[in-house]
Amino acid sequence: MARKEVLGKGLSALFPVDDTDSLDIEIEGTGKKAAEKKQSGKKAPLYSASGEVVQLAVDSLIPNPGQPRKNFNETELRELADSIAEHGIIQPIIAMPSNEGANSYIIIAGERRTRAAKMAGLSKIPVIVREYTDQKRLEISLIENIQRSDLNPIEEAAAYKNLMDFSSLSQEELAIRVGKSRPAVANALRLLKLSADVQKSLENGSINPGHARALLSVTDKKLRERLFKEISVRGLSVREAEKRAAVLNAAPADEGKTAKPAKRPPEIIEMEEKFIERLGTKVSIDGGLEKGRITIDYYSMDDLDRLYKILEGEC
Repeated sequence: MARKEVLGKGLSALFPVDDTDSLDIEIEGTGKKAAEKKQSGKKAPLYSASGEVVQLAVDSLIPNPGQPRKNFNETELRELADSIAEHGIIQPIIAMPSNEGANSYIIIAGERRTRAAKMAGLSKIPVIVREYTDQKRLEISLIENIQRSDLNPIEEAAAYKNLMDFSSLSQEELAIRVGKSRPAVANALRLLKLSADVQKSLENGSINPGHARALLSVTDKKLRERLFKEISVRGLSVREAEKRAAVLNAAPADEGKTAKPAKRPPEIIEMEEKFIERLGTKVSIDGGLEKGRITIDYYSMDDLDRLYKILEGEC
C-alpha cells in the first residue's frame, strides 16, 4: 500500500508511532546523564521501527542550503546549549547524505539543535539519516520552522515563495502542504512586495505584520514610504497606522479633484503639501492667495497634543 502524504499535518507525522516511542529512548544518548548511564553499562538502542538512529560526529553535519531560517538568536542558542549539556538532545536531528563526501550529511530538520550541541561541546549527536528529494527537503525544513514559530515574517514569506516556485504549487496547494489557510499564505506572500527597508524592519522586529498590512493598503509607493517613516519616527500603533493609511489613500483623490490651476493656485497646493509633511497628518487649505481656511485632522488626544507641541514650537 502506498504511503500517504503527511506534510502539513505536523513534523511528527513524518514518523510512525513506533518510531516516536523508540526515539524517546535517545534522550539519554548525549549529555551528562548519558555519561552516567554508560558507566553503569546500559546502552540505549540505536534502531527504530522505520529508521536508524545513529550517533554522528557533530562536525559531519552541514547546514541545509534551502533552510528558510537565516537568523539564530545567540542568547536562545546559549540557553538551549546549556539544556543540551545537562540533558542531551531529546529529539534526534534529521539528515540526508551529502554529495560533498561519504562522511558528511545535510541537516533537514534540527539546525538550531546542531548549533547548540556544538556550543555545548558535544562531539556526537543522535541523527536519523534518510534520503529525500530536493522538494521534500525544502518542505520539511519549512514546516519544522513554521511549527516551531522560528521564522520571522519575511523568512516565512520567502520560504513560501521558494517552495511555490520550486514545486510549481498554487497558493491553495501550498496552504494544504504547510497546514495554513490560503489567506494566511497570501498575506505572507504580500510582504515581499514591501521595500527592502520595510522588510528589514519586519525581520528585526521594529515593526510587526499589522504595520506591514497597513503599509500595503497604501496604493501609492511614495505615500507608503512616508507612512513607514511616520511609523518608525513616531512609533505609531497598528491602529494609528491604519488610520493614517486611510488618510493617505484619500489624499491623491482629493488632490486630483482640486489640483486644477483655475480653481487652486499652485502656491496653495505646494503649501498644503508642506503642512502635511511637517505635521504628519491630513491638512486641507480652502481658499486663495488672499484668504482661506486651514483644516488639520487629528486621530486621538495624543495626536492632538503632538500637533499642539509642533505648532507651539513654530510660534
